[in-house]
Amino acid sequence: MAEQEASAGGMKKELTLFNFFTIGFGAIIGTGWVLLVGDWMVLGGGPIPAMIAFALGSILLVPIGMVFGELTAAIPISGGIIEYVERTYGRKMGFITGWMLLLGNAPLCPWEAIAISKLLTTRFAKFEILSWLTSVKLYTILGADVYLWPTVIALGFAVLVIFMNLKGAGAAAKLSSFLTKALLTGMVLAMVISFMTGSPSNAMPVFSQVADAAGGTSTSATSLMSGIVAVLVMTPFFYAGFDTIPQQAEEASENIDWKKFGLIPALALLASGAFYLICIYSFGTIIDWHEFVMAPVPALAVLERINLFFYIAMLIIATLGPLGPMNSFFGASTRLMLALGRKGMLPADFAVLDEGSGVPKKAVAVMGVLTLVGPFLGNNMLVPLTNVAALGFVFACTMAGFACMKLRKTEPDLPRPYKVNGGMFGIYCAMGAGLLIIGLMVVPFSPAALKPIEWALTLGWLAIGFVILAVFGKQKATA
Repeated sequence: MAEQEASAGGMKKELTLFNFFTIGFGAIIGTGWVLLVGDWMVLGGGPIPAMIAFALGSILLVPIGMVFGELTAAIPISGGIIEYVERTYGRKMGFITGWMLLLGNAPLCPWEAIAISKLLTTRFAKFEILSWLTSVKLYTILGADVYLWPTVIALGFAVLVIFMNLKGAGAAAKLSSFLTKALLTGMVLAMVISFMTGSPSNAMPVFSQVADAAGGTSTSATSLMSGIVAVLVMTPFFYAGFDTIPQQAEEASENIDWKKFGLIPALALLASGAFYLICIYSFGTIIDWHEFVMAPVPALAVLERINLFFYIAMLIIATLGPLGPMNSFFGASTRLMLALGRKGMLPADFAVLDEGSGVPKKAVAVMGVLTLVGPFLGNNMLVPLTNVAALGFVFACTMAGFACMKLRKTEPDLPRPYKVNGGMFGIYCAMGAGLLIIGLMVVPFSPAALKPIEWALTLGWLAIGFVILAVFGKQKATA
């Protein structure tokens, strides 16, 4: 049984409810709010449509968060989604779900390393005292210049995340806690500046089109409703990460309250939604939002103009931001590999735990190499992976909803310390939300439809997965 497997797994049980919350919150909130808040306003036609869209996106995903809460509280094992789906829809579908979620998690670690390198190159190097950051150019890849010193520093951050994860889940959770406090400091800083220098009138009118904003972006929406929809279809990309909470459930402390744990994924989603709303409002009211969106990375540009101290503080926070998702997705990805190893879907080495720290050694090594490669790939190398990762994430979330529904019927006596609020209706809402988002990504002519190269990457990833399953899938699962 999966529960017996978990209890005998040798993993350290030290994560508290607050640890799980910061793991999920840190995975969701990276630097997108600093780097892309201007794009959200342009896409929606103003701060207000963007705020409405992010509020709706959070509410739409809450049922999925509750589904993960019910499943994890009932079956608290690492990479549990593979167990949930295998129990209900068979071994192949369990593998596909775990493999797709790995696609949704693992690429974000090198991506965040690239984000750090990009900030160092485009922002820190502008200070005369730090101009040396771009003094040694290594090469150009896909039109993006790669410099020595930003690469070295980004590697240093990546090594920190790898080291903390090697020490165990507790050390990694402490890093998430610190980063959560740093991100909240950034939010408070934006609120204070908005209160001191801004006005709600700067967010008006409620909807208006903008042409030739920073980066050549323009508002394609023609009404308030279409502006909201335009932002809504991409909000799941910025809420991805709450699924990292159940992936490490096996490391929950012995005395954890599983009924309260069930609410943590949904709470992380709601807290992230509130964070986004406050940030959009704060930056959208500091100056007239039409003027705000004309500068590259406007959140930083406007602070640079208002106060150099505030600008430097926000720049430091923005540079620390990617460490949160990198840390959370690193831990979640290694636990998914652990679960695939236990099930005999990856080589058995992936199921071996370090005796001292209780972490899956082979999985940490693989993720470590992947993360360290990131800074060498340049800013443009992983762009197509963004939507591919989002599809993998949403597919796995949708399958969790279907698994939760079927388990209610096939295993009605399974102890469930927490149950989805609203019962079966809440589960159906989760399934519907997942199918809606998948539809927006796969139906041609949708605003979020995958491009041919993204389809190629997705199908290629699945092909690799089936080859691995064919080679290693006959080995006996770890008991």
